Formats: sequence, structure tokens, C-alpha cells
Amino acid sequence: MKSLMSRLQRDVPYPVIVAAAWSLCLILIAGGVMVAGRVIGKITMVLIPLAIALLICAMLEPLNRTLRDKAHFPKGIAALATESVFFSIVIAAFVLAIQRLTSGFRDLLSGATQGINQISDWLQNGPLHLTLPHNSQLSERLNSLASGGTSSPLFSGAMKVGTTTADFGAGFLICLIATFFFLLQGKQIWRFLLNFLPAHSRPATHEAARRGWVSLGSYARAQLAVAGINAIGIGVGAWALGLPLIIPITVIVYLMSFIPIVGAWLSGFVAVLIAFVDKGFWMAAAMLVVVIVVHLIEANVLHPFLMGHAVSVHPLGVIVAVAAGTYLFGLPGALFAVPVVATLNSFIRYLVGQDPFPELGTQTTTDRAS
Repeated sequence: MKSLMSRLQRDVPYPVIVAAAWSLCLILIAGGVMVAGRVIGKITMVLIPLAIALLICAMLEPLNRTLRDKAHFPKGIAALATESVFFSIVIAAFVLAIQRLTSGFRDLLSGATQGINQISDWLQNGPLHLTLPHNSQLSERLNSLASGGTSSPLFSGAMKVGTTTADFGAGFLICLIATFFFLLQGKQIWRFLLNFLPAHSRPATHEAARRGWVSLGSYARAQLAVAGINAIGIGVGAWALGLPLIIPITVIVYLMSFIPIVGAWLSGFVAVLIAFVDKGFWMAAAMLVVVIVVHLIEANVLHPFLMGHAVSVHPLGVIVAVAAGTYLFGLPGALFAVPVVATLNSFIRYLVGQDPFPELGTQTTTDRAS
């Protein structure tokens, strides 16, 4: 073996040896990432509810801590009350949103059909003179969906609803149970997981995880506010311009705003399309101005103020993270890409000696046990 190594060092240039070693390492890392991705893809039904529960727990921890420490609730009662308040609000808002969206769904699809037809007509008969062979097929599909007949995709996909509902119910139950135990015994669960690491690395890992947890909670709470501000701003703008379907527009913008950067712009396009159908080109241009102004205010004023240095991720990093998360894991990847990157950013910065939250200090052994 030694003779082989000495011969390689004599006959093969050193840069080639280094490049080969790095290539081997990168191949092993890529293989590990691929295997991990396949495993994650097989158990997303469990991982997604757990990830949602962890995000909810990070967001609700201040309320849980207030009930436990200031109001002197028992730990179990505090966790149960915190979770009950949150999910009651979510379920009530979800039911209201479904009712409003259902009542305006047919009009929304009809408006979208008209808008697409008008845009296609302008592209074909306007100055561009483009050829769009599939326009009639798209219009027929949208009209069939809006009609709600037995031959529509809504009817043909009815059998899938049962499976989707069962999956959603199972995931929701997992999320409920996990949220309760994360709020009640989150520290104990973390200490158990910490025991799998070597003893000498546990203190640094624990302190880095505390910083990551602060970033995760800050992101979750700030994103709720950012999504609400986007929805209210665009909803008020649509109301001021006299557009129909104000509530569906507001709901769509709020939900899509949880996908950073991309989601809010895509949802704003819905409002512009409805304005184009209902009021014409100039009203659509006015709605586009409203969307741009709201997002400029959110991106340059509200987002830095609400997020602060707790979620100090470069915009390019956000775009890359969302794109990679969407490509690898679809919609869940787009939703969780930024909180994961923000958490890892604070975690890694602490490990390399750049503490993002020096005011947190270092916990003693007694603090960790409490």
C-alpha cells in the first residue's frame, strides 16, 4: 500500500490527486443527499405534519410561556390552552374562507376564462399576430370546470377527494398531537435527541440550536404579519377600485404570501386578471400599480422591520432556497425553504463564532434541565 501511494505521488501530479479526492468526497455527499431525499420523500406524510407542528410551536412559545410563568397555569393546561386558541382561530378562518371561495368560485373561473380569451384574442389579432392553437381547448376546459357538470374535472376527480381528505385528516391529527407535546415537553424531547451526539459537542450544538429556534419563531410570527399586510393592502386596493370577489382575492393573497417572494406576486396577478376582465385594461393597470406598491412597501419597509436581524437571509439566498425546495419537494418545499435556511443560518453562524444573538448568553446545566 505504501509503495502504491509513493508511486502515485511520483507519477501523478499532486493537483490531480487533490481533485480526485475532492471528487470522491463530492460523489459520496451527493449520494448521501440523494438517499436522504428518497427517504424523506417516502415519509412526507409524517414529516410534513411534524414540521408544521414545530413551526407552530416556535410561533406560539411566547404565549405558552406567558400562560405558564405569568398566569401560573400548569404546563399541560398551558400547552392545551395555547393550542386550542390557535387551532380554533385557524379552523374558524378556514371555514369562512371556504364558504367565501365556494360562493365566488364559479364567478372567479368564469372571469378567468373571459380574461384568457381576451388576452389570447389580443395576441392573435393585435400587433403581435401570434398563433395560439391550444386556446380553444383551454377555454373549453375552463368553461367545463366553471359549469360544474358531471363531465367536468370536478366530477371526475371526486374519487380522489376521499383519499385526499383521509390523508389530510391523518396529517392534521399528527400535527395536533405533535404540537401539544412540543409545547409541553419540547425541552425534554430536545435533550433526548441531544444525547445522540458526542458529549463534547453537545454544549455548542445546544447553544446553536437556541439561536436557530429564535430565528424560527421570529420568522413564523413575522410571516403571519407580512401575509396579513399583503392581503389587506391588495384587498383594500381591489375594493377601492370596485372589483368583484374581494374576499376570495384577499384569501388567495394571504395564503400565497406564505411562499416568499413568488407567492405574493402570483396571487397579485389574480387580482390584476379580475380587474382586466371586469373593468378593462386601464383598471387592470391601476390594480397592477396597487400590487407593486404594496409589495414594495412590504419588501423595503415592513419585511426588514418585522423580520429584523433574526431572519437575516440574503434575498438571493431566499430565491435559491425557494426554487430548490420547490424542485425537490413541491409546495411543502417552497413553504419550508426559508424557515429552514433562516434556522440553519443562525445555527451555523454561532458555530463559526459569529453569535447572532449574544444577548441570549449561555445556559448552565441547571438551565438546560428546567
